Amino acid sequence: MVAQRLDGGIPDELRFAHSERWVRVRVGGRLLADTRRPLVVWEPGQAIPHYCFPAVDVDRSLLEAEGRPATDGVRERVWDLRHAGQAGEGAAWSYADPDLSEYLALRWDAADEWWEEEERLFAHVRDPYHRVDVRTSSRHVRVSLDGTLVADSRRPRLLFETGLPARYYLPPDDVRTDLLESSQLRTACPYKGIASYWSVRTPAGVTPDVVWSYPDPEPGLPQVKGLLCFFNERVDLEVDGELLARPQTQWS
Repeated sequence: MVAQRLDGGIPDELRFAHSERWVRVRVGGRLLADTRRPLVVWEPGQAIPHYCFPAVDVDRSLLEAEGRPATDGVRERVWDLRHAGQAGEGAAWSYADPDLSEYLALRWDAADEWWEEEERLFAHVRDPYHRVDVRTSSRHVRVSLDGTLVADSRRPRLLFETGLPARYYLPPDDVRTDLLESSQLRTACPYKGIASYWSVRTPAGVTPDVVWSYPDPEPGLPQVKGLLCFFNERVDLEVDGELLARPQTQWS
């Protein structure tokens, strides 16, 4: 028997799981899909899943009558969305895999609204195996950028999220907020909420969008409300006297 490393990367295979959630998708005020028996599907090499719907639970009148063959070796056919004069290219597709042959997947941004039960979703489908945990800590955290000390805290809150580096959320009183410049950037996370961003100005220059905060986080994460977090990928992060290596992620 060979041990399998669970944090060794994203599997390069098609995976799916059954869900009991009631999921609805709306386009132009009309229901494109409505099911109580969706599948959550992960395509090869993709960390973010999407929903697949039984084909009978999708309003095919909102899709082109004739799909076209897919060319990626995973998907079988692709359909464009046609509704109210607005086209959504590649809005729906089927899979060649026999376990998924009776299902249609829908592209997230081709629809106007996604709902689970009576709660509206945003950003992307939630992964049922994805965890986000916050722990109060007494670690000594120091953040420097271009040789300038930007934060020094002994009361961080550590956020552990599946597949991502640990994040260190710090009280604003422990951060040189005089070095922060508000940014127009906003991002959405289905687990944490809407994030606001700041750039940091040091004598060496401005590093854009390197700090973020959740002023109104999702109900399950009140512990990070109003705290400030720096991208480990772009700053020098020292924890209990040890300088951490900068992780390589999509934000590096």
